[in-house]
Amino acid sequence: MQSRLKIALMGTRGVPASYSGFETCVEQLGSRLAARGHEVTVYARKHHITYDKPTYRGMKLVKLPTIPNKYLDTIVHTFLSSLHGLFQGYDIVLYFIAGNSPVVWIPRLARQKTIINVDGLDWKREKWPGFAKRYIRFAERLSGVTANAVVTDSRVVQQYYLDVYGIPTTYIAYGAELPKRAPGPTLARLGLKPRSYVLYVGRLVPENCAHHLAEAWQGLDTDLKCVIVGDAPYAEDYKARLRAVAAKDERILMPGYVFGEGYWELASNAYAFVLTSGVGGTHPALVESMAFGNCVVVHNTPENLEVIGDAGLAYDGKLGAAGLRPVLQRLLEDPDLVERYRRKAAARAAKLFSWDAVTDAYEALFYDVLAGRRVASFETAVSLVENS
Repeated sequence: MQSRLKIALMGTRGVPASYSGFETCVEQLGSRLAARGHEVTVYARKHHITYDKPTYRGMKLVKLPTIPNKYLDTIVHTFLSSLHGLFQGYDIVLYFIAGNSPVVWIPRLARQKTIINVDGLDWKREKWPGFAKRYIRFAERLSGVTANAVVTDSRVVQQYYLDVYGIPTTYIAYGAELPKRAPGPTLARLGLKPRSYVLYVGRLVPENCAHHLAEAWQGLDTDLKCVIVGDAPYAEDYKARLRAVAAKDERILMPGYVFGEGYWELASNAYAFVLTSGVGGTHPALVESMAFGNCVVVHNTPENLEVIGDAGLAYDGKLGAAGLRPVLQRLLEDPDLVERYRRKAAARAAKLFSWDAVTDAYEALFYDVLAGRRVASFETAVSLVENS
C-alpha cells in the first residue's frame, strides 16, 4: 500500500478555479488527490481568490500577496509560496508554468521533491516583449535543472523539450470531465437557444486569435449567434478591437468571463466550438468541449491537431478569417456532419482524457520521483489505448 503524501500545488492563481485551464487542473487534480487520502495544499493569490474558507473540496488553501503586475504577478507569488513551503514538510511540490522554474529549486533545500508542468511554448505569445520572451526561453531550459521532473501535456511540446534542450519529460494529458447542463439561466440571459450558436472560450489576447472567428462570422449568412467567452488583463487594445467588430454585428456576443454552471451550460448546448488559438500546448477548453460532445474546429497548430486527431476539423490559421469562414460555412450547411463530429469528439475525449487517469498518472509520478525514478506512465498508457 502506497504511503499518504503531503503535496503542495504552486504557481497558479489558486482555487476555486476562475481564470484558466491551470486553475481548473489544480482544482480537479487536487480534489481527487485529497479524496484519495493525500494532504493537499493549494497556494492562492490573495488579490484574485475571494473564497474565504480555509479549505475547498478537501484542499487546504494558503493565500499570499503578490505584486499585481503583468510581469511580476506570477513569479513573485510563486517565490513567496516556495519560501512559505520550506517549513511545511511537503513530500512533493508541483509547480505550474515554465516561467516559475527559477524558484523551483527552493523546496529542494528542505529535501522536498519538485515537479513542474511547463504548459505550452509561452514565449510565442504576442503579449510578451522581447526581454520577456528571452526570460521564458531561459526558464524553459532551467526547468530541467531546478525540478526533479518536468511534465508536458502535449507530445508536441514534449518533443520540443527533448530536441531543443535535451530535457526528458513525462507526458500527462489534460483531463476533460465536466457535467453537462440543460438550457437554463445563462442561455436565457444571453438570449440564446440550444444549438443556435457557435462558441469560443479563452483569454482575449492576440495570440489566441479570437478575431479570426469574429471577422469570419461577419461574412456568413446565418441567424446563428457567435458567442466569444473570455477576458484578459493587460490586453485592452486587443479587446477594444474585438468589441469594435462585435458592435457592427448583433449576432456576435461578448459576455466576458463565464465560469462554473454558466460555462457548463454554454458548452453543453453549442452548435459547434471553435478554438482559434495559435500557440500553447493542450488547450483545456478544447478538450472539455470534446468531452461535452461538441463538433470542434481548430487553428491548425500541431498541438491542436494532436488533440483532435480525426475527431474534429481544422482551418489554416495563416489565412485567419479567410481560412476559417469556409469551414464554418460547411458546418452551417450540413447539420448531419456536425452530428457525426460530435459523436467522434465525445468518443475520443472519453477514451483519452479522463481526470481520474490524469490523477493516476500524477500520483504514479509522485511516488516514482520520491523513489528516484522518472517515468512516462501516462504516455505509455495512452499509446496502448490508442493502438488498441
